Amino acid sequence: MLVIYIAGCAYNHKTTEVPSAKSPPSLHQNNQPTPSAAKQKTTDSKNEEGDLTDEDLDFLYEEAEAGVVRIADPIEPLNRVMFHFNDKLYFWVLKPVSRGYRYLIPAPVRAGVKNFFHNLTTPVRLANCILQGKFRSAGKEFVQFLMNSTAGMLGFGNPAQLYPQLSTKDEDLGQTFGSYGIGNGFFIVWPFLGPSTIRDSVGMIGDRFLNPITYVQPTEASIEIMAYEKVNDISFRIGDYETLKEASLDPYSAIRDAYIQNRNKNVEE
Repeated sequence: MLVIYIAGCAYNHKTTEVPSAKSPPSLHQNNQPTPSAAKQKTTDSKNEEGDLTDEDLDFLYEEAEAGVVRIADPIEPLNRVMFHFNDKLYFWVLKPVSRGYRYLIPAPVRAGVKNFFHNLTTPVRLANCILQGKFRSAGKEFVQFLMNSTAGMLGFGNPAQLYPQLSTKDEDLGQTFGSYGIGNGFFIVWPFLGPSTIRDSVGMIGDRFLNPITYVQPTEASIEIMAYEKVNDISFRIGDYETLKEASLDPYSAIRDAYIQNRNKNVEE
């Protein structure tokens, strides 16, 4: 695996071009064939927490019209195998489990769990805000953590959301590297973890050291907690992946392009 990746670096200058809005509508990354149809979702895709909003879909559509996004993909055959594996994992395991979980657990409880994990990973966002020189955002993260950990009962509640001036955006080490001018490298699809790049993969490893869940022992318990967090998160977003997949002739390219566009947007912000 490592040999393949290293070999791919030698071809990092080879890039994949994403068709612009002038291409056939069905090739838009995560939109339906027309802008209006992009806003239509199935019942399962109703987003209880607003993780994938119409504004997000509109942004990706506008990005496609703006020009061409480039990302090296020298190990595309291997990536497609991993993509197919993750696709089956979602439809055969994650989606059925998340559906059952959503049916059994009320939305307020699931929202509380989501708040708890978000509060727990404050060190990741706080450290990266500091590394990027976003000291005001770092201060907001700290205040949010104190407020939600106390008045919010260990983070299950989110009283900080009542104060818009405290709102922040997710930050990670991959975005920090991007803010330093480090490029994506080439595209990678990891089993279980999904789409990434060389830069984001290294950043993901670094962020693990700041994630308290990583230090839970035994290791099996840590993995189980992360799996539970994933199921809880998916329970709010069942249907989003289906929307992206059905909107294109080549789901792999659509997911790749949407991922890169979103990461570029996050780095710029």
